[in-house]
This record gives sequence, structure tokens and C-alpha cells, in this order.
Amino acid sequence: MITAHVRTGAGPGRLRASTRAAAVVALFVVLGSGCAADTTKEGSQPADVIDQGYQSGDGTTQTWPVADRGDAVILTGTDYEGKAIDTSAWLGNVIVLNTWYAACPPCRKEAPDLVALANDYEDQGVRVLGINRTDAKGTAQAFQREFSVPYPSLEDTDGAAIAELAAVVPVQAVPTTVVLDQQGRVAARIVGLAEGSTLRTIVDNVLADLAAPTPTST
Repeated sequence: MITAHVRTGAGPGRLRASTRAAAVVALFVVLGSGCAADTTKEGSQPADVIDQGYQSGDGTTQTWPVADRGDAVILTGTDYEGKAIDTSAWLGNVIVLNTWYAACPPCRKEAPDLVALANDYEDQGVRVLGINRTDAKGTAQAFQREFSVPYPSLEDTDGAAIAELAAVVPVQAVPTTVVLDQQGRVAARIVGLAEGSTLRTIVDNVLADLAAPTPTST
């Protein structure tokens, strides 16, 4: 079992749009050949481990307090069924973003937990969106059928969606799960396999943020 280590840190919105072209190039290199390591060097970012020949995140979880969250992340593209996706239409919901590809062992292991989360939290204002920059349509849809995936995945072969997300928070490991709050801001990130109980705790906490009273200045 991979144990999640929870950390809090400064706001994730440190990389701006001017870095996105570089992010695309780096992500093509890092993500092109499998479950890849998070190569971020900052001390605030999680380290990675090597497991059965795959470099992937160790399940480290980082969360950000409401006051320290950066700008909203908006992703657009087309899913494997040809439907246009624009997460700006989902603002007001908690959005769970998950990078994956069909042959990635930890992606397959965490899939049932993500499916259960999507089904169990559908009526609580939670949306799940996969991001896949590796698989062709047939491969991705076979994975979706195998695990009865109820949520869409962006067909991100050009890396645009991942680069947009990486401009705000590093996502070099596959899988990486990022939770956006109701305003579209990064609230948490899990690098590597997302434990079902850990992800549910994070989602519950972000849902509770909306109900929490807003502090007033004096």
C-alpha cells in the first residue's frame, strides 16, 4: 500500500502563461514514454520513487489553504466521444482532474476508486475529468469500457491541456490527480496513485470550503 503524505504549501499559481511553451516541450519529453517522474526541483514539491520499472509519484499529497490558492484553471478540448469539454461551464463544482493512460499500472489500480468517487459524488457538486495525452481513441475507450468509467477524458495528444494545468501546478507524473475548488483554483494535488480514502477526504474538505463562512476584515 502506498501511504499518502499530506503537506500544505504556498499557492500553486507561480508559473504564468509565458512559461507554457517551455512546459509543453518538457512535458512531451517527460510524459512520452510511460509513468514518468515529477522532475520539479523545488523543496516544496514531492519526490518520486521507482516501482517495478516505472517512475511514478509516491502518492504524496499537497494541499493549499483557500487564501493561498492561485488563479482559476480552465481546460478545453474534446473527449474520446467527440464532445467538446470546457471546464468553465463546471465552475461552482469541485473538479477532479486525473492524468492517465491505459497501460499505466497505477492508473489501472486507481481507476475503480475514481469511478466510485464520480458515481458517489455526482449529486454533491463534484465532476471528474480524465486527461490522456498518450492513447488513441480505441485504446482509451477500451479502458473506459473495462472500468465502466462514467466521466469523460480529454484526448490531449497535443499536450495542450496538461501544459495549461502545468503552468499552475506541476503534473509530470502519471497518474497525477489535481482537485480544483468551486472557483476553479488548485486546492490539492496527488502525485502518483490516488488512494480512494485520501481522495475522498480531500474532496470532502474542498466541498466544505464553500460552506465555510468568509472571514471579514476589521
